[in-house]
Amino acid sequence: MSLFQIFDWLGTIAFALSGAMAAINKRLDLFGIFIIAFVTSVGGGTLRDTLIGRTPVGWMIDLTYLYIIIASTIIGIIFRKKIEYWSKTLFLFDTIGLGIFTITGAEIGLQFGLHPLICIILATMSGSFGGLIRDILVNEIPVILRKEIYASACIVGAIGFLFLEKLNVNQDVQYILTSSLVIIIRLLAVKYRWEMRGIYK
Repeated sequence: MSLFQIFDWLGTIAFALSGAMAAINKRLDLFGIFIIAFVTSVGGGTLRDTLIGRTPVGWMIDLTYLYIIIASTIIGIIFRKKIEYWSKTLFLFDTIGLGIFTITGAEIGLQFGLHPLICIILATMSGSFGGLIRDILVNEIPVILRKEIYASACIVGAIGFLFLEKLNVNQDVQYILTSSLVIIIRLLAVKYRWEMRGIYK
């Protein structure tokens, strides 16, 4: 089993829990919770794979992803009170998923021999579009559309990944360093209130 596969599963778990907790906070029913968990965890990857012709998309070929989402949703529901006790848990799950899926998106772009700029776009899409869909469905302004450092963290991480790839750094090291970079940027941005400048005062 490759580290890439492990990262892909970990990202699925993180985003599934993120989606489940967002749905629980909105008091959706069981089906609604699963749907939000599902689209959060595979939404970005599905769009990415469809655009580059990587079909059928991953979760349709490997049912492990579906089992992971179901299990993560059940865990989120069972332990929701304990998870809610940690007020920043949803944010942490979202941040971990963001970092991991950014790198898997960049790697898949490279596997298809796409231009580095396209790889960066795919990485950003993979990392942030699941959260975008989640926020829209639960009637929240998507984080990616606010002034918060979110998609820009994906861009920096993807650039770092491509740079390390150019230097022929060990692939596993690339995954760990660049996904950690995205996560750290996002955590620091929230802690120190870093924001993208908007047009409004």
